[in-house]
Amino acid sequence: MSSQIRTILQKQQSKTNSMKTKNLFTVAAVSAGLAFSVTAQAKEEKHEEQTINSSDVPAAVQQAAQAEAKGGTIVRWEKEGANFEAVIEKNGKQIGVEMDANGKVLSKHNEAKEHKEKGAKY
Repeated sequence: MSSQIRTILQKQQSKTNSMKTKNLFTVAAVSAGLAFSVTAQAKEEKHEEQTINSSDVPAAVQQAAQAEAKGGTIVRWEKEGANFEAVIEKNGKQIGVEMDANGKVLSKHNEAKEHKEKGAKY
């Protein structure tokens, strides 16, 4: 009888160890996923815009921005990675116009809304 009890106890201990191993792998996978997402966010934050002088902006980009700014004024230039952004004030609103280095317009957005989301003031 004692050998039967030992066998049963060994089987239960084996099941318990198997469950612990599965839980350990689950915890490790979740931890790795969280670490990866934090790293990705940190890299994204480093890719933020920086204010630059108009003299640092290629002529093609300046010409495209002037065409977009008709009836308004360019209040500042920003560099976002390889792209440039002209912040144009028109009718009391600031519009961001993102362009590549050749002056091709990539996107337009409400600049006040963008900086409100980031917590910045301009």
